[in-house]
Amino acid sequence: MKRWPLLLALAAGACAGPRPQPPQAAAIAAPAGWRDGIATAADQVDPAWWSGFGDPVLSDIVRQALANNTDVAIAAVRVEEARARLQLATSQQLPNVALAGGGMRERYVNPFGHAVQAWAGQGVVSIAYDLDLFGRLRASSGTARAALLASEDARESVRLAVAAAAASGYIQLRALDARLRVLQATLVAREDALRLARRRSDAGYSTALELRQAEAQRDETAQLIPATELAIRQQEDGLSLLLGTAPGAIPRGAALEALQLPGPAPVLPAALLRRRPDVAAAEQQLVAADRSLDAARAAFLPSVKLNGDGGYVASSLLLDNPISVFSLGGSVFQQLVDGGRLRAQQSGAAAQRDEAAFAYRAAALKAFREVEDALAAIDKTGSQEQLVLRERISTQALLTLATKRYREGYAPYLDQIDAERTLLGTDLSVVQLRAQRLAAAVSLYQALGGGWSENATALPR
Repeated sequence: MKRWPLLLALAAGACAGPRPQPPQAAAIAAPAGWRDGIATAADQVDPAWWSGFGDPVLSDIVRQALANNTDVAIAAVRVEEARARLQLATSQQLPNVALAGGGMRERYVNPFGHAVQAWAGQGVVSIAYDLDLFGRLRASSGTARAALLASEDARESVRLAVAAAAASGYIQLRALDARLRVLQATLVAREDALRLARRRSDAGYSTALELRQAEAQRDETAQLIPATELAIRQQEDGLSLLLGTAPGAIPRGAALEALQLPGPAPVLPAALLRRRPDVAAAEQQLVAADRSLDAARAAFLPSVKLNGDGGYVASSLLLDNPISVFSLGGSVFQQLVDGGRLRAQQSGAAAQRDEAAFAYRAAALKAFREVEDALAAIDKTGSQEQLVLRERISTQALLTLATKRYREGYAPYLDQIDAERTLLGTDLSVVQLRAQRLAAAVSLYQALGGGWSENATALPR
């Protein structure tokens, strides 16, 4: 009969059944290299990667965003919330000690009709301790620890996203500035062409049609400038929000064409999984879900607790001296019939663990895809930019020739108009491609983890 508690525990544990295994379909295998075969065993990316663009103003904007952005602040508060939950879960494994005391003073009439005054007092210390023989509390503490690590990694993901958004936003702002300069220079050229057309028309060397064409060309360019100025204002307001400030002007540094194009060597795909905070966060969420499954399985087993009380009782009438009192005991709780509640909790925990496993796989695949996309964007936009620059040389020569032939009377004004439109489109394409290539470099830094290391959020075990 003395073995019945052990037999009861074994029977209860058998009700949990075998531990569900993670789905094999959620496993992830890193590719041997990138599609273009440029993978190297590169060193860690510089955590201050934004300085590689060679613009101190850009660096200041990124640092200001990291210091003042509200999303970063919210992520930091969530870390503190997870830290408090870990402290709460850990405290459940420690003894609970409470102190209680009480006393009273009274005056009453005894059976002999005499007035009696008496006082009584008692002080007791109570101790309760869950032995956690089957690891339920330890599993809960492990869940909270993994959740804290996941929140730390999520905060770093937010910081990386904010830094990338600030850098990309500044590059886009400089691209709009460059677009505005192109339009303003084109407007000056078309104002000159309009004056020439007006003089030729007044002198009778050209028709009114050519004069109206020159005016239309001038107006076509002029109406693009307010739209670009509006885009600049909106871009500044968006950057101000990212910096955690009220909408206002954004300082400028290097021009778009002066920004350097850094090119960090991409790490091997297998190493990438240890250098991205979002992937690390997904991994810790998987760990937390696995610990929650352990806690759900431990709930099938008995809960054993120890309790103890001790103290002193004193009375002015009944006791000459205070006397000590105490009690020691324990309790065993085992759920016998619960209508399937515990099994449902285990099934739910197993499903959440499997969901976290697939989420980790998705995060890893997303990381591989983002690096591939950024590498391809840098390469292809660079090639396209070189072709457009060659096209601009030809277009500029075409415009020069068309203008000369028109002024000498060998060609209609329409030839000059076509050449001007082509040159404007080419100049705007150069600006756009340059901005896209710089933005792709920012995306590559973000895809590589921005210099983050998994040791940055490691907690003592």
